[in-house]
Amino acid sequence: MSSCRPAVRRPPQMLTTTKEPPAMKPFRIQVTDQALDELRARLAGVRRQAPPGSTAAVEELVEYWRDHYDWRAWEAKLNQYPQFSTTIDGATVHFLHIKSPEPAALPLVLTHGWPGSVAEFLDLIGPLSDPRRHGLDPSIAFDLVIPSLPGFAWSGPTSGGWGPRRIARAWAVLMRRLGYRRYGAAGNDWGSIISPELGRIAPDEVVGVHVTQLFSLPDGESMAFLPTSEPADLDQLSPPDRQALQALRSLQREGAAYSHIHTQRPTTLGYALSDSPIGLLAWNRQVMSDLDPDRLLTHVSTYWLTGTAGSSLQIYAEAEREDPIDSPTTVPLGLAQFADDIQAIRHYAARDHANIVSWNVYDRGGHFAAHQEPDLLIEDLRSFFTAQAGAPGPR
Repeated sequence: MSSCRPAVRRPPQMLTTTKEPPAMKPFRIQVTDQALDELRARLAGVRRQAPPGSTAAVEELVEYWRDHYDWRAWEAKLNQYPQFSTTIDGATVHFLHIKSPEPAALPLVLTHGWPGSVAEFLDLIGPLSDPRRHGLDPSIAFDLVIPSLPGFAWSGPTSGGWGPRRIARAWAVLMRRLGYRRYGAAGNDWGSIISPELGRIAPDEVVGVHVTQLFSLPDGESMAFLPTSEPADLDQLSPPDRQALQALRSLQREGAAYSHIHTQRPTTLGYALSDSPIGLLAWNRQVMSDLDPDRLLTHVSTYWLTGTAGSSLQIYAEAEREDPIDSPTTVPLGLAQFADDIQAIRHYAARDHANIVSWNVYDRGGHFAAHQEPDLLIEDLRSFFTAQAGAPGPR
């Protein structure tokens, strides 16, 4: 599971982009044969770690990556959808833009996290944008905007400075440039932090926010660091919240080392991940081990082929540098909580989000539900935004 910083509190300033042209340039992913050949050569010459038994799963993936994985097939899956790039606040923003054939479709910006990419949402695009074709009720459909985070994939690399709040401000600019004045926001991992921030920044435009995690923790705590004492309001937690807190403590104690490193030494680690494909695979796999090899390797290949293995880590450090916020979000918010994921603590979620209208818990799925349980996630998104969208309104 990817661990991110808890929701923070204090109204931010709007991003100004008056000096930048609102150009939208068509974009197509075109990895060169030379880049793919160079990757295979590196995979053929990797240095093995001893003893071999301790790294068997990674080494099997290396062999599959080198000899069987088909990047071109996944490149084609992404390229079947319209893509564009624009410049916002000095950074390139790459995004997919899929318009629904339904005339009253609600615009929806979908945001991924680390170590994901826009490929995370491939299984959602058809049913969300064209429900009639997929046997679903067309009364709720979406125009989809799916950006690559600054510093990630085809939006990177960047020179730093892009924390979740600055990204949310950029998304507000992007949606206005696309002509949308009323839209929803949804996300996973860092997208579950950026999407509520977008609702905070543009509350008159965002009709609702849907997330798959709520990173709301006891006061002063971070996902990456184990506190020295329990919170003062422990006695106010319900039994499910206490269980979620215990699970959080286990994660902080046993599984959050990478978040700690990303926060404190992203540049140092970035050199290693940018130079070694097996190192990148092993590092990213630790939070994506539940995915099938092709999906996992699509994400890892995206980081490698775009040279963003290092710059993608910077968001953790930048999040720590952002000033805290002292007021909760107010737009309607819905949570889809999947079984094998970081469990939300409702007591703290209610402190950080004043308008939680949907809280659905599922007995399966994990941190990458868009891959693992797409049908459940699609239904949860459609149900939530059906309730929030109301009349179609201006677009």
